[in-house]
Amino acid sequence: MAKITAAEVNSLRKTTGAGMMDCKNALVESNGDFDLAIEILRKKGQKVAAKRADRASSEGAAIAIVNNDRTSGAVIVLGCETDFVGKNDDFVNLAKELAEKALQSASKEELLNADFGGITVAEKLIEQTGVIGEKIELSSFEKITAPFVGSYIHAGNKIATLVGLSANVDGVAEVAKDVAMQAAAMSPIALNEDGVEKEVIAKEIEIAKDQLRQEGKPEAMLDKIAQGKLKRFFKDNTLVNQAFIKDGKVSVADYVKTIGDIEVIDFKRVALG
Repeated sequence: MAKITAAEVNSLRKTTGAGMMDCKNALVESNGDFDLAIEILRKKGQKVAAKRADRASSEGAAIAIVNNDRTSGAVIVLGCETDFVGKNDDFVNLAKELAEKALQSASKEELLNADFGGITVAEKLIEQTGVIGEKIELSSFEKITAPFVGSYIHAGNKIATLVGLSANVDGVAEVAKDVAMQAAAMSPIALNEDGVEKEVIAKEIEIAKDQLRQEGKPEAMLDKIAQGKLKRFFKDNTLVNQAFIKDGKVSVADYVKTIGDIEVIDFKRVALG
């Protein structure tokens, strides 16, 4: 049997992130073969992942990132099972690395197939499932491209947002951050009225009519009053129509126009759970 040195164990640990004893045992099992030891650890990760496949990964880290010229952004959630793991520095750093790779990926599938130190991102997540002992998954992936992209990550990496603005003008960075914070805090369902699904609109109208009937309003008046309630729904639930959280007297759309003839053209919001 090959003699396993502390240096070899430490090298394997740095490569895989696995615990010292797991690395030592893998090297013993592989008779000192470094590549085989890595494969043993990855197979352990696959076994752990299979056992925990039905677990909920409702904790984790939400990360938003933009490129250097602020024209593209990516936002992801790396999910895990417990808050303890989600707050771990190594886990958060892994999430940040994946967000960087997301900037170069066109889709979640492309990101999962991207190279990560000689293996795919998907394989890395399985490996980390074995290391950590919890289900680890990429639960959200979104991107934005715009003349200017801003981002915001809420304290504790619980919520992350991106916003796209129609022009890069003086003061746009601060405005974009404010709007990204708005999206995080107020959780709009769409950018504007046009982005609200028809099924949602139909449901809101029907709810409004049911309420009006219970109030004894005449049937002939229901449509008109329901449309008024729908406008209020849009005001409360679409980003550009919401009251700006720092100044409730103006809408988000009006706030953005304080720095020029620009508008919010897109946003993405991801959150844990």
